[in-house]
Amino acid sequence: MAITLKNVRYFVAVAEAESITGAVQDLNVSQSVVTEAIRALEADLGATLFQRHARGMILTHAGYQFLRHAHQILASVRNAREAMRARPDTVTGQLNIGVTSLLCGYFLPYLLDRFRNTFPLVNIRVVEDQREYIEHLLVNGELDVGVLIVSNLENRQALEAETLLESAYRLWLPVNHPLLELGTVAVAEMSQQPLVTLKLDELEDVATALWRSQGLRPTVAVRTSSVEGLRSLVATGAGLAVMPDLLYRPWSLDGDRLEVRQLMDNTPSLQVGLAWRRGTKVAETAQNFLTVAREYTRSHV
Repeated sequence: MAITLKNVRYFVAVAEAESITGAVQDLNVSQSVVTEAIRALEADLGATLFQRHARGMILTHAGYQFLRHAHQILASVRNAREAMRARPDTVTGQLNIGVTSLLCGYFLPYLLDRFRNTFPLVNIRVVEDQREYIEHLLVNGELDVGVLIVSNLENRQALEAETLLESAYRLWLPVNHPLLELGTVAVAEMSQQPLVTLKLDELEDVATALWRSQGLRPTVAVRTSSVEGLRSLVATGAGLAVMPDLLYRPWSLDGDRLEVRQLMDNTPSLQVGLAWRRGTKVAETAQNFLTVAREYTRSHV
C-alpha cells in the first residue's frame, strides 16, 4: 500500500499527542481508523514508528526520522494549496528583463506574450543591449533575469543559467543551388562558395571555429548586421550562410525562398535560456517568469 497524505496526517497527530486516544479527539475519526493508518505506514516503510505502552505511544528512532519528513510533506502540501489559491491575474510587482538584440526579435516576444496573458498586472521593463552589458547588470542586481545565449555566458561564477532550448546550426542556401542535391553538406564541399555572415560575434565565432577545424578559410562575400538582410542575400544568391535554426524562415521579406541542409561536420548548438544572479533569492516575479518560460518551451520545442 502506497503512503497516503491522510495516513501521514494521522501519524503526525499521534506523534504530537503521544497517544491514539488524544489524536482522535482532534482528527474527529474513530480510533480504529487511526490505528489502521499507523499499521499501514509501518508496513509500507518497513519500520516500527512507535513503541506502544499502557500510557500511550512513544516514537522510535525511525519514528523521529519519519516525523521530520512528514512535517515537510504536510508543509509542501500547504504551500501548494496556497499557491493554487493565489490567482495569477491578481499578482502585481516589477520584472526587469535583459535581452540581446538577436533574442529580442526571435524569442523574447513569445515569452512576454505568454507572461502578460498569465500575469497582466506585473509591470515589465526590458533592457536590450550586448550580452556583456546584460551580464554586468545582472551581477549588479539591476536586472532580475536575462534572456541570453547561455552557451556564451562569460561570468559563470556570478550567474546561474538554465537552457530552455538548443538550436542546431545548418547551411542556408538559395533554391536550385547545386549543393541541395546532397542530403548533408561537409565544410570542404562549400569551401569555394561565397558566404554571408551576420556581424554578431556570438554567431560568427561558431562559424569561424567550424572552418578552422577543417583547416580552411571562408570566403566571406557580405557581412551584415541584419538577419532579414542576411536571409534576403542568401535567397537571391549572394552567398551561403551557416546559421542556427532559431533564425530560419523559409521566405525572405521579398518572398524569395531559402532552403536548408544539415552539416556533416560536428557543430556546437546554440543554447538559448535564462540567467540570473547566483547566490541571491530570486524575486517572485522572476520565478513566475522562469515558470512561464519553461512551460512555453516545453510546449513548443
